[in-house]
Amino acid sequence: MRRRVWSLVLAAPLVIGPSRVAGNSRTFEARAEQTQASSAEVKIDNFSFGPTTLTVAVGTTVTWTNRDDIPHTVVSDDKVFKSKVLDTDEKFSFTFTKPGTYPYFCSVHPKMTGKVVVQ
Repeated sequence: MRRRVWSLVLAAPLVIGPSRVAGNSRTFEARAEQTQASSAEVKIDNFSFGPTTLTVAVGTTVTWTNRDDIPHTVVSDDKVFKSKVLDTDEKFSFTFTKPGTYPYFCSVHPKMTGKVVVQ
């Protein structure tokens, strides 16, 4: 009878061990999904921002890429962010750390407008 008790005691860590490993991998997967969701893109093309309105989570980095053949800028109405003049294929990024609505425009072509909504 003593052998059975010891074999149960020795087998217990083998049963508990793999469940802890599985739990850790799920945590890692959840963190990886959060990291992947922390960026978004806006294309500048044909004198417009696409998408015109972008909704993101706090902490998201938004990257604007100029796909037009002429220069553009990205400037928030309240001057929270402002890019340099972007030539074709140049990029500008900004990380949104506070919730709110951030309207922006191209200072070279002020009728070009967009908006980032941070929740």
